Amino acid sequence: MTGLIVHEWIERAGGAEKVLDAMVDAFPDAPIRCLWNDAPERFLHNPPVESWLARTPLRRRKALAVGLMPAVWRTMRMHQAADWILVSSHLFAHHANFKDARDTPKYVYTHTPARYIWEPSLDQRGQGLLPRLGSPALRALDRRRASENTHVAANSRFVQERISRTWEIESTVIYPPVDVTRIQTVGSWVDRLSASEEAILQALPSHFILGASRFVPYKRLAQVIEFGERAGVAVVIAGNGPERSHLESKASAAKIPVFLLESPSDELLFSLYERTLAYVFPGVEDFGIMPVEAMAAGAPVIVNVSGGAAETVVDGVTGVHFDFDDMTNARSALDRAGGVNRNDCRHRALLYSRELFGTRLRSWVAPE
Repeated sequence: MTGLIVHEWIERAGGAEKVLDAMVDAFPDAPIRCLWNDAPERFLHNPPVESWLARTPLRRRKALAVGLMPAVWRTMRMHQAADWILVSSHLFAHHANFKDARDTPKYVYTHTPARYIWEPSLDQRGQGLLPRLGSPALRALDRRRASENTHVAANSRFVQERISRTWEIESTVIYPPVDVTRIQTVGSWVDRLSASEEAILQALPSHFILGASRFVPYKRLAQVIEFGERAGVAVVIAGNGPERSHLESKASAAKIPVFLLESPSDELLFSLYERTLAYVFPGVEDFGIMPVEAMAAGAPVIVNVSGGAAETVVDGVTGVHFDFDDMTNARSALDRAGGVNRNDCRHRALLYSRELFGTRLRSWVAPE
């Protein structure tokens, strides 16, 4: 069977892009369609076809392009036959309705109904004047378009509940792919470090907690620093993004040592997972790939009581569920995480491997 893969827009890195990579691995012959592609080197064997938006300045101005996206997805053409359409959606890609393929089955893999339209409290992009003015109309349109889809998958039970509440439709859960096998086939990632990276690791305290993600507000990395202060332990923050200066200010004012590592390589990040007392994840995520990566490397994980990460981390077994709005028991939570069997963490992560995702996706979209 031959299909078509549809993705919102393609960036150089991100959780949605990891899902897209795994979709392409599962269906390597399927053409790819997107609004625009900002990682042209990603699929050289199968270059994605962009929409007309890619030829305008709006490709660099997502906020301004949002109002046009629903119409763009309704006016595309297939240009070639397909037995099915697989859509990776976190905004409006699920609106896709190709004029020359109206009867083709469409399978919508939903990262989330657009958070800055439906859940602005969780995404600051929805708190500006224009999004607040436009959201009521966009919500009505989004619910109507979503109701056209009969095959919908959610990336977690947390998102499944949001789909039911916002789109008022049913969905099945297929957890996203995590590079568990890759992480676990290396005995010690420290052995893969360059000399400069090994020096960075050796300069860190022997005991620390780790926060790692993009430096953006909804990741709540400042709460990792606060958690470290309450628990009385050093903190390492790894990543990069627009919140760097804010985190540097928090770090300099902290009562415990805080180390910011900019854009670590995979090898250094995985080494940090192996060394940390616990990976601390305060964000309310739809799924949360990095907590599973941390478990794959054997790290206990302290996650928010709310969000998709609370589904992957088993409280008291592979980590701790913690209310980051009340840091009173931070030390106790860290002590509980310290009692976790790291082999249990590694075993739990296997449930979210890239290989299992491919198997589940193929059985959903193109069962034999």
